[in-house]
Amino acid sequence: VQLQASGGGLVQAGDSLRLSCAASGRTFSSYNMGWFRQAPGKEREFVATIDWSGDVTYYADSVKGRFTISRDNAKNTVYLQMNSLKPEDTAVYYCAAKGRYYTGAFDYWGQGTLVTVSS
Repeated sequence: VQLQASGGGLVQAGDSLRLSCAASGRTFSSYNMGWFRQAPGKEREFVATIDWSGDVTYYADSVKGRFTISRDNAKNTVYLQMNSLKPEDTAVYYCAAKGRYYTGAFDYWGQGTLVTVSS
């Protein structure tokens, strides 16, 4: 599966932004999806995941209550709605995929989209 993330940009603290990740290739509903981010000088970290059906989601504590992951299997797209953005949310955001029955790490990655939050 190929992944293309978009929607990043420069916003102010408190603003909202929605990221999209379009998938192509194999059947999108066969994949669990995730968002990760990497801030300058830091390691990549988990943000949120959603299972193949859209029924099960998990969030990092740092974004819980502010970010929402969702998916539209008919459009082969996963979203990350980000509200109440903070400067510490500044990072390159990556979408990722793994097979719905695969218990290992995410093994398909998009190219990343930059989110910059100014104070």
